[in-house]
Amino acid sequence: MLHNPTGKTRVGLALLLGLLAFLGPLNIDMYLPSFPGIAQDFGINATLVQFSLTACLIGLAIGQVVIGPISDSQGRRKPLLIATTLFVLASILCALAPNITTLIAARFLQGFTASAGVVLSRAVVRDVFTGKQLTKFFALLMVINAVAPMVAPMLGGAILAFPSASWQTIFYFLAFIGVLIVIIVAVKLKETLPPEKRIPSSIGSSVMTMGSLLKDRSFIGYALVVGFVHGGSFAYVSGTPFVYQDIYGVSPQVFSVLFGINGIAIITGSFIIGRLSGIVSELKMLQAAVTTALAATTLLLVMTFIEGPLASLVILIFIYMITMGMIITSTFTLGMAKQGHRAGSASAVLGMLPMLLGAASSPLAGINESSAVPMGAILFTTSLIGFIAFFTLVKTNENES
Repeated sequence: MLHNPTGKTRVGLALLLGLLAFLGPLNIDMYLPSFPGIAQDFGINATLVQFSLTACLIGLAIGQVVIGPISDSQGRRKPLLIATTLFVLASILCALAPNITTLIAARFLQGFTASAGVVLSRAVVRDVFTGKQLTKFFALLMVINAVAPMVAPMLGGAILAFPSASWQTIFYFLAFIGVLIVIIVAVKLKETLPPEKRIPSSIGSSVMTMGSLLKDRSFIGYALVVGFVHGGSFAYVSGTPFVYQDIYGVSPQVFSVLFGINGIAIITGSFIIGRLSGIVSELKMLQAAVTTALAATTLLLVMTFIEGPLASLVILIFIYMITMGMIITSTFTLGMAKQGHRAGSASAVLGMLPMLLGAASSPLAGINESSAVPMGAILFTTSLIGFIAFFTLVKTNENES
């Protein structure tokens, strides 16, 4: 079994796991430029379209809770291959959806099956790496993964630019990506969880494992920080297609660029954590990140109230997304460091909360289609709760230990 690999093996593993983790955000972000088009085709309002994103996020959350514990007992490779194959079928169902109800249901299935790539890529990292190498490798994985939010909406916008293309074309393309991932995983990914390290498979053992995680106050603190701050960011994901295009009048292609540059912000945040690991404690970097996130979203809320220029929103969201890269990376490495054999379950909890909270925040951003205030209010509120969770659970318990 691999242990803290270096050189070409490390790079190859990073690219492979990055591809797996890529599927989740690609599935979320790629169809965002088509939101207005879906609303027009089905004759519905923005909130109903945003429910398709909510369904996807709920699927991503539930899928991680189901697939994570299964992988702790069955290994990582088999559940991943089965789930990704089903993702292909779910993507085709999305493309064939005759109404918004069917699309919402299909998006739930898409999210559920795509969750395997998210949760199992993280579990594999914990299987293979330990110590500072865990932090550095996950930061590298986050840099690769951050390309998805940057590329996905641009790719979606580029597809829509073709005369014969429609929002359905985007889902057919996602099905094609799923087929490629199945082939690559089948050929390249070896099992990383040997039989002797697996947890017996039963509902009781899964409940016990989850119960032991919930008793770990520091772990729950990390989960709440990333859950609220990352989960709240989905108000920006679902809100900006309408805020940028309908309120500020930008084209789908310009929106794709404005949305996509935030991938650079996530890369920057992850790079900071990986670069400074071993020089500055990850706990201090996490504290700086949650504080900066709260400051940026406070100013953003003010800008939405006074209807500030588009540039002010873009700049403040960019700063906010830098902190997002820092928070996702540091909470994962700190929260997973002591999990060992229950890495799949721990990864599921860390990945589930942002999706559930994102599912709640996404439709709320569209309550008032003529204002960016709902989006700003959600980003501020979730950042504030994440800030409080850090200082009341994480910092207190880490200092005591």
